[in-house]
Amino acid sequence: MAHLIRHKLSNKLTNAAHTVTNKSQAKVSGVFARLGFQAATDEEGLGFAECDDLDYDYRQGMQMDVLQGEEEGGHMEGEGGLEGDSHYQRDGTGRRASSLKTGGSLDEDKPKITTWEAGWNVTNAIQGMFVLGLPYAILHGGYLGLFLIIFAAVVCCYTGKILIACLYEENEDGIKVRVRDSYVDIANACCAPRFPALGGHVVNVAQIIELVMTCILYVVVSGNLMYNSFPGFPVSQKAWSVVATVALLPCAFLKNLKAVSKFSLLCTVAHIIINVLVVAYCLSRARDWAWEKVKFYIDVKKFPISIGIIVFSYTSQIFLPSLEGNMQKPNEFHCMMEWSHIAACVLKGLFALVAYLTWADATKEVITDNLPSTIRAVVNLFLVSKALLSYPLPFFAAVEVLEKSFFQDGGRALFPDCYGPTGQLKSWGLGLRIALVVFTLLMAVFVPHFALLMGLTGSLTGAGLCFLLPSLFHLKLQWRNLLWHHVFFDVAIFVIGGICAISGFIHSIEGLIEAFRYNLHD
Repeated sequence: MAHLIRHKLSNKLTNAAHTVTNKSQAKVSGVFARLGFQAATDEEGLGFAECDDLDYDYRQGMQMDVLQGEEEGGHMEGEGGLEGDSHYQRDGTGRRASSLKTGGSLDEDKPKITTWEAGWNVTNAIQGMFVLGLPYAILHGGYLGLFLIIFAAVVCCYTGKILIACLYEENEDGIKVRVRDSYVDIANACCAPRFPALGGHVVNVAQIIELVMTCILYVVVSGNLMYNSFPGFPVSQKAWSVVATVALLPCAFLKNLKAVSKFSLLCTVAHIIINVLVVAYCLSRARDWAWEKVKFYIDVKKFPISIGIIVFSYTSQIFLPSLEGNMQKPNEFHCMMEWSHIAACVLKGLFALVAYLTWADATKEVITDNLPSTIRAVVNLFLVSKALLSYPLPFFAAVEVLEKSFFQDGGRALFPDCYGPTGQLKSWGLGLRIALVVFTLLMAVFVPHFALLMGLTGSLTGAGLCFLLPSLFHLKLQWRNLLWHHVFFDVAIFVIGGICAISGFIHSIEGLIEAFRYNLHD
């Protein structure tokens, strides 16, 4: 009898506790729902459950493949184990789980890249030729400019990590499963269910702007370098830009990047030679370094432009989801991001400081223009060749985004398909590609200011893709799993990034207006 009474009392106490807990959770969820950081909706919950089902089906299917392969003498190509660690459950050979459920055709196995290869790709992205504008940032920022190089490296490394975290969700077993594939997928998930495609459109627009502006910067820097390499020639910078664009017209005929990829190593070697030559010349003049010129004073009007320049030199978030998805060991992604950004931070800081100490207030937008004429032509020719070989990469990426968004969106595109039934590019599609090349030329001719354009791009899209959107997406998608310091970091990055983006954009526009008004060339 006493046992029965105790059992009834314990049941009542348990029910009461559950009631209080549910009410408190409902109140907290209501508060955060008003702020936009609500828990998963029923529709999202069903989506996660479906992903768990797909993951379960996939694992069962892999086991069946192994059994069938043993029975049929290896006819099937299933594998018994999954690559990666237990925290990042993924198919290691490229076959997606969703294809098993929908009955679609299986994707061909794609070779995975090692952690070192992934780090090399990130290093190439953030150690490109745009580091030549960093001494100009030190000119207007002094020691604060150096601090900003370090700060931007830390923040971009962190936002790269949290962006990849948004690709994953935990299943019922507590295992992280990759449920999204790209930056666009993350953006669409944040805007669902009310505006399921809005986020993807915003990210696509930002990507297109950044890629096209990168192409424009390559044309600008090519014209600038050729003009300063041969000042005795009766050819203006704009005319040199036209010559460079003529050499770039074959990019419109590109079908894939296989023809271009073979030059990537040559570009890297050329860039290393350029940096070594510049640093060697600066070290040869170490006795004349102007340490007194490096101060904590900043040019309030031009320092925000320097912020955009520095941020733009670290942009790599666009391709990080694809890069992580092709890694053999995705659990090493964080380590790869850390050492690649540390290396970039050290090299950029030393390069910018040494170059500024050498020329001080005479530092130009493109630091190689400060070199004596005897070696300037050689270095600049290396740079021009690197710029021309680098142009096809962002150009082809921009073309792909434009074609998929406006011409190949599965019947939902605004315009007809630019490819024929046999996969051949139509003549008017080729004309649009040529028009894009000509557009980059026109922008380079009418706005031939490398540092101002770089600062404008960094403030407009660089800050958005590297600071604002990753922190916002992380708060929205991972809110239930975040600790208080993660929330603090995300909010702080969003606020600081927003302020830097707005101020940099305004001052870059003012700088361009001033350059046009007074016909300034530097």
